[in-house]
Amino acid sequence: MLAAPLAIGAIAPAGAMELNLTDVNRYGRALRSEQVTSISQFSDVRPTDWAYQALTGLIERYGCVAGYPNATFKGGQAMTRYEAAALLNACLDRISEVTDELKRLMAEFEKELAVLRGRVDGLEAKVGELEATQFSTTTKLSGQATFVIGANGFSGSAGDLVNSSRADYGATTFNYDVQLTFDTSFTGKDLLRTNLRGGNFADSSFGGAGPSSLSQLEVAFQEDCGTGIDCGDVVAIDRLFYQFPFGNFTFSVGGRIGQDDMLAIWPSVYPADTVLDVLTLGGAPAAYNKNLGAGAGVWWQQNGFAVSANYVAANADVASPTVGGIATAGAGGTGTVQLGYSNDNWGLAAIYSSVQNANGLIVYGTNFALDSFSNPGTTNAWGLSGFWQPSQSSWIPSISAGWGLNRSSYSGDVDQTGLVSISQSWSVGLQWLDAFAKGNALGMAVGQPTFATSLEGGSTPNDGNFVWEWWYKIQLTDHIAVTPALFYLSRPLGGDTPGG
Repeated sequence: MLAAPLAIGAIAPAGAMELNLTDVNRYGRALRSEQVTSISQFSDVRPTDWAYQALTGLIERYGCVAGYPNATFKGGQAMTRYEAAALLNACLDRISEVTDELKRLMAEFEKELAVLRGRVDGLEAKVGELEATQFSTTTKLSGQATFVIGANGFSGSAGDLVNSSRADYGATTFNYDVQLTFDTSFTGKDLLRTNLRGGNFADSSFGGAGPSSLSQLEVAFQEDCGTGIDCGDVVAIDRLFYQFPFGNFTFSVGGRIGQDDMLAIWPSVYPADTVLDVLTLGGAPAAYNKNLGAGAGVWWQQNGFAVSANYVAANADVASPTVGGIATAGAGGTGTVQLGYSNDNWGLAAIYSSVQNANGLIVYGTNFALDSFSNPGTTNAWGLSGFWQPSQSSWIPSISAGWGLNRSSYSGDVDQTGLVSISQSWSVGLQWLDAFAKGNALGMAVGQPTFATSLEGGSTPNDGNFVWEWWYKIQLTDHIAVTPALFYLSRPLGGDTPGG
């Protein structure tokens, strides 16, 4: 504590003039001198202390006495020259009368004061630079980088198809997907989300841009490749939307927003780490089609119950109404309504979606079914999905299951004979959290992507196949996981499989 100018002179050895930068740095970090303008500000000074009157006189004369952090006096603590210089410097700006004694002290501590002031100037400059470049305090950045190394093997009695598939899509590939998400809140309850995304799955059999016979192999984080995002080493805007609450309602609007961004309930807890996207869609990939584009929606939620309604136009950025626009024949639109209930242990949801065909919005199904959906028309898709999970991790797995039913109709100028009129889908997923080690997870799922069960004209379809996956997520650190996985597709061409 700088009690008086004479006190500094008494404790500062006359020969201690060499500069010790280590001490300066240490005191610059640890010591924060404070101006005390009233004796009552000291938490450890009492009227009975012998220096009480002297301190009072100094404050009356100079208007300031420097203290340690938290306005403490620390009268019994010894000081070095650096502490003394820092404490002297703390009150120089308030002293209007420069006495001979003060001049002598300033001259004696000239070097130390210069170092302290230089350090303060440097810190202020750095703080200014940081303030000029920092993010908004209401914006948070999160990111995820995923590497995928994998290969497909083919077998079966259709020899020519097996050989051509091996030749075209049998190589081992190494791909990546990167997502950066900026979340901004202006009120603490609203959300402005901007998601940047890039990857190189376009030429991979896991990217959705390969042969139609492998369309259902599309990996989860590449489901958007078929709806406008460039997955070939280009970073693009994957999401840009705004959400805000109003009572029990939440409204969403965006120039690039997904159907799944505007649903209050996602009726599945499978999986902890995605392998095949088709098995994450509640058994109803036509209803939960994740259409991505310009859209708006609202949901109401209270006491676990929720109602959601939204509309997404994949081609809303195109001016021509024949191939773009909003609520036009070429909009690539999906209108969705969902009703459901969920809590920590279980949930159930029913969904209805009206999907405009010929826009690639239904991406998971047999080749036979997808060929029909490529014709202009409308598919009315229903889904019933739910989940249950134990309160604590155990040998009992969580269960996520769902079923989808779809009715398709086509434009009058389309030859409808043999096209899919009714199609279905289903899936069941099991997941064990903390399997064999805390933080790890084990999972298995089986299902049938969208397959034809009835055709226009009354003929019987010979469609359908199965998809299985098994995986084990190994959590190496809090932020790094490795997930070995195996998947199997039976009869991937469905009704397009050659006879016999």
